[in-house]
Amino acid sequence: MKLCVTKVDIACLKLALGASIGIIYRHLNALALCRTRFKKQNSQAFRIFVKNRVMSLLEKISADIMAAMKAREMEKLEALRGVKSALLLANTAEGGKEITADDELKILQKLVKQRRESAEIYKTQNRMDLAEVEINQAKVIETYLPAQMSEEEIKKVLQEIITQTGASSIKEMGKVMGMASKQLAGKADNSLVSRLVKEMLPA
Repeated sequence: MKLCVTKVDIACLKLALGASIGIIYRHLNALALCRTRFKKQNSQAFRIFVKNRVMSLLEKISADIMAAMKAREMEKLEALRGVKSALLLANTAEGGKEITADDELKILQKLVKQRRESAEIYKTQNRMDLAEVEINQAKVIETYLPAQMSEEEIKKVLQEIITQTGASSIKEMGKVMGMASKQLAGKADNSLVSRLVKEMLPA
């Protein structure tokens, strides 16, 4: 049986094929456009992520060291190098495991305490020049700590803890200090908290 194909059939076939090819072409263009937009959006999202990413303490200290070097702020530079050294040493002690924010907080507090103690020693030796250096370095390090609470603010927190625990004498100081250490971590010096607890609890 012969297949009879007319010119009209051929014309219709060409038209249909042309339409199909056109549709496919448009779909491919749309797909390419979607891919381009996806890459662009993801690239923008990545740039925003990098821009807004919170710097780690070590990264912040390293950046501030560079700034202090450029500004020739020698006391600040020495203080920051001390902080960086302590952080790196702590990381090494943990076997390369990244230390926690609480660990960093304790390190900063320890460094501040060391410098203030050194300042007091220099004062007793009448070396006010050296004492001033230690105090200034302590102030630099304190800028990386949470804002410190006043005595009145600390007393308010301690009173709430005493009420919660039901502590009624100095014998229960440990109970109060346990909660206070958690609530006031980084916000108040432990020696100050301890002194206030002793004052607030009857013997």
